[in-house]
Amino acid sequence: MTGGSVSDSSVRGKSILVTGGGSGIGRGIAETLAAAGAVVTIVGRTRERLEAAAAEIGAGAGAVHVAVADITDEDQVAAAVATAVGHTGRLDGVVACAGGSETIGPITQIDSNAWRNTVDLNVNGTMYTFKHAARELVSSGGGSMVAISSIAASNTHRWFGAYGVTKSAVDHLVALAADELGASNVRVNGIRPGLTRTELVALVLDSPELSADYREATPLPRVGEVADIAALAAFLLGDASTWITGQVINVDGGQMLRRGPDYRSMLEPLFGADGLRGVMAPATDG
Repeated sequence: MTGGSVSDSSVRGKSILVTGGGSGIGRGIAETLAAAGAVVTIVGRTRERLEAAAAEIGAGAGAVHVAVADITDEDQVAAAVATAVGHTGRLDGVVACAGGSETIGPITQIDSNAWRNTVDLNVNGTMYTFKHAARELVSSGGGSMVAISSIAASNTHRWFGAYGVTKSAVDHLVALAADELGASNVRVNGIRPGLTRTELVALVLDSPELSADYREATPLPRVGEVADIAALAAFLLGDASTWITGQVINVDGGQMLRRGPDYRSMLEPLFGADGLRGVMAPATDG
């Protein structure tokens, strides 16, 4: 089991939508919520992955439904929200977890199309999710929205391209939405995970240099688990956090107190030492 446990029933019976719920942190959050009795709708682009996750999560837990959607398509996001509402007649919460990056390397060599795609996924996708979920929460008298950000938003990660930049934008969206929607009893918060054990970070965990660097930069020197993130998400969605809004909380073992990671050992062989400081190789003919 990848999800954590929730000791009270503060999310029991609540209808909650989780984007990116077919794998990784999103799946762990969905599993934790379902185990606590929530009615969960997981959203992703691949039906087979979603249905497999729903079958595994739903065994012995609360109801888990699927909605296939690409969060960069606003119409698909709106349809996914409507699907979630259709299961119970309302929506009580949303977790905007879907995200990623297509860029890596020095800023002087970033592929501009990949940059735009990353902005579309992380910023626009989160905005579409908040926009359409918030309409339902406002109309039903309130609720809670949670965005999954990243430590890359609070601590610079050199050569990470658009990822940290877009997650910083997500953090500001959390603050803006919280300020606007508080009058309608809608709470909005964010979570910045540190290095968390999922299939996406296997390359980091398999690297002795990078793993050691993360430990050195982290006061509680261990890798985060999905359950660490899921436990906070469930708290922010539940009834025990009804006077908390506009917060973005690092769940990172304290790494925000020190520094971001040093990916030089991985990226210098690809771009060279000069390339990492922005030097462009001279163009060649032929």
